[in-house]
Amino acid sequence: MTTKVALITGSARRIGAEIARELHQAGLNIIIHYHQSERDAVDLGETLEIIRPGSAKLVQFNLLETARIPEFVEQVQQCYAGRLDILVNNASVFYPTITANVDQWDELMGINLKAPFFLAQAFASTLAKYHGNIVNICDVNAFKAKLHYEVYCVAKAGLVALTKQQANRLAPLVRVNAVAPGLTVPPEGAAAVDPGHYQAMIAQIPLQKTATPDDIATAVRFLALEAGHVTGQILAVDGGGVFN
Repeated sequence: MTTKVALITGSARRIGAEIARELHQAGLNIIIHYHQSERDAVDLGETLEIIRPGSAKLVQFNLLETARIPEFVEQVQQCYAGRLDILVNNASVFYPTITANVDQWDELMGINLKAPFFLAQAFASTLAKYHGNIVNICDVNAFKAKLHYEVYCVAKAGLVALTKQQANRLAPLVRVNAVAPGLTVPPEGAAAVDPGHYQAMIAQIPLQKTATPDDIATAVRFLALEAGHVTGQILAVDGGGVFN
């Protein structure tokens, strides 16, 4: 088969689903990974299949089960005759840890850092075969302290370091980059935030607005499909906030 294939972890909903739609629109076949959001994953897959039959597959897997990653790899390889061109490590866990316990540490580190490391390692040879690339979804909070989110920020900072390390190790056949979203539009049904505090955060952004899932998906598409001479880079999608 000649059509490029993209695997997006955590792609049943929100940013992951938008990345899947963006890459699908670009003509790729999509492997939708999900853990618990089966209904959303099925709905997304059916939508993509209506647009282009045979262009979407679903794979369920708990990324915390690192020892079972070979099983996950086998499932992915069965989707499109072993082909994989793009791995987007999008799956993430985000919550405060005022006083973190071991389970919270393991979950935040496991999903945000450990899984991307072992997935990249597991798919490295396949990606090299197709001169593919990896796009990690980081966070601008990897570059600054966020009160009560120490474990999450450390995990995302580790993902930034991992991006640079793997860009060096997997070159020249595989490019590795990352997108670091800033303040993003909260999902529908999210717990209400203090409007005054939220507006104060937006006021600190030079572009005076939050990012949307489409903004992030567009950045992923650029790095994955258009930036052929770019590797080891972190693209902040934050309206100009983190580095100013």
